[in-house]
Amino acid sequence: MSEWLGAHWLELFGFVTGAICVALAARRSIWNFPLGLLNSSVFFVVFTGAALYAAAGLQLVYIGLGVAGWVGWLRGTHLDDDRIAPRSTPRGAVLPLAAATVALTAGLWWVLDTWTDSTTQLADAATTGLSLTAQFMLNKRWLHNWLVWIIVDAGYVGLYLAKGLVPTALLYLIFIGIAVAGYRSWRATLTRENAMSDR
Repeated sequence: MSEWLGAHWLELFGFVTGAICVALAARRSIWNFPLGLLNSSVFFVVFTGAALYAAAGLQLVYIGLGVAGWVGWLRGTHLDDDRIAPRSTPRGAVLPLAAATVALTAGLWWVLDTWTDSTTQLADAATTGLSLTAQFMLNKRWLHNWLVWIIVDAGYVGLYLAKGLVPTALLYLIFIGIAVAGYRSWRATLTRENAMSDR
């Protein structure tokens, strides 16, 4: 057991920081962002070692998006409990987001297939494309980011199991539960805020 822990300590650290980060996001706490920056740094190292190059590159993008999200949430509307106020997902954003996700997936798939020794090109590319879409939506505080995260996390569970990253697969299984709770919580808050503004 100690040998296994010694070999997987960084992945386990990523597990802990990731779980806390997503739980904070579900609670609409701005502190999800600094913890997310730490988590992305850890998983960059883990995924590079597992030849999940798109997922590793995604962590670098997450760092940039995390800084942008942090600033955006600082400027956002806060409720009485000092949590950020969620917003409805604009209907007009759905098709552009879907098109961007498909384009990102196709481009990453080509890069991974052409330039790397990856054995999971399409799965790595698709989960990365969807993750970028979900993170963009989270930064915007759009409610339906959680539904995209549920799809992404389900895909990651299978991908990480295929790569032997069992603790990380378990983490993403937990993420699915947190994302469901986050969606319900954000939806309830948004419904309550809309009802109050209609009075």
